[in-house]
Amino acid sequence: MGSRIPSHQLSNGLYVSGRPEQAKERPPTMGSRAVPYTGGDVKKSGELGKMFDIPVSGEGPPSLKHSRPSSSSQHNSGSVRSGPNSGPVPKPGSNSGPVKKTSGPLTPLTPTGLITSGPIGSGPLGSGRARSGQLDPAAAAGAAAGGTSGKAVYGSSVTSLSEEARVGFRVSKAVVWVFLIVVAMGVLVGAFLMAAVKKAVILVAVAAVVAPAVAVVAWNWAWRRRGLLGFVRKYADAELRGAVDGQYVKVTGVVTCGSIPLESSYQKVQRCVYISTELYEYKGWGGKSANPKHRCFSWGCRHSERYMADFYISDFHSGLRALVKAGYGAKVAPFVKPTTAADVTKEKKDLSPSFLRWLAERSLSYDDRVMRLKEGYIKEGSTVSVMGVVRRHDNVLMIVPPPEPISTGCQWRQCLLPTYVEGLIVMCADNQETDVVNV
Repeated sequence: MGSRIPSHQLSNGLYVSGRPEQAKERPPTMGSRAVPYTGGDVKKSGELGKMFDIPVSGEGPPSLKHSRPSSSSQHNSGSVRSGPNSGPVPKPGSNSGPVKKTSGPLTPLTPTGLITSGPIGSGPLGSGRARSGQLDPAAAAGAAAGGTSGKAVYGSSVTSLSEEARVGFRVSKAVVWVFLIVVAMGVLVGAFLMAAVKKAVILVAVAAVVAPAVAVVAWNWAWRRRGLLGFVRKYADAELRGAVDGQYVKVTGVVTCGSIPLESSYQKVQRCVYISTELYEYKGWGGKSANPKHRCFSWGCRHSERYMADFYISDFHSGLRALVKAGYGAKVAPFVKPTTAADVTKEKKDLSPSFLRWLAERSLSYDDRVMRLKEGYIKEGSTVSVMGVVRRHDNVLMIVPPPEPISTGCQWRQCLLPTYVEGLIVMCADNQETDVVNV
């Protein structure tokens, strides 16, 4: 005895198997209203204008004029959204219902209708609330110094250079001792023969031999820095494309800041890779010394701030970009000619407010002193020359400081002995303003 399979007929006359589907309840549709054209005027935008306490043109207060109870059709529609003015807005402090707490009146809209944010501290929301927007220069300076002063404080990722690059002679100690012994023996023998023969000709002959040697040493001591800079300028530039790992190269190109750009402390030059600010004082006869090694009738450094961070350099020859590891305490020898930013003489004792502020932030006195403030920097876009060792790691091209001091060798034309310098050599052009490329 078989059972009959249920079937039903469709609206077009066909019979299909199965039971007919139950008609589903039609979801309610949302009503739409025509939105008037405002033409960019916030006062004509209706609800948007009332959100920011802007009175609508030609109408009364938005909370009383346009408030009306929602219709019965809207209450019976379930998920239908009620109208924009679905009830009277309660007054603050009344017990008619829950009141939404706000932090104060919002910033009025601009004529374009865009909600923008201004600098920190402006407007009614500036007290105690951080907003997006451009930082205030004073607030940024205070934040860099921990909120107490305008002096910038950098972390361990920035190298603090306590002193200038040390440039010395690359001569072995044995040669130096032999030279001193020969000079001392020559003077003693000449003095003995002069006493025995009683003629000054022998002493003059000894002095004629010793004097050139002393002159060569003094010449090298005075020109050791210029000789090193001449060696760097004459060193041939290498192409990073063909440089191998561990090769000592010189690269010349345009500088780009790394993850931590620097800012000069006095002139506030932003986006720098190297900054130096040094305060010098002149000491006369019996004056105050700027440091323990300060001699009379000379300039002595009283305060120094020199920082350098990692940066990028784009090679002129190959166009490749390399990361120069000058931060994190690396040994760096920067050669940047500073410029005089402030000069205080006996005739000119009126200090500028910016210079007084700079001294106060570092607790430096300015009582009747002859001072000179020099500042140097390498700004983003400057052309520099870097000498270091190439390192390739995970397709990242880097230039790191060499492990051993670099010697210039004998420069016979300049009559210079071999000089050496430790660390990464970074040399910038003398004119820092006209050598900057906008990046």
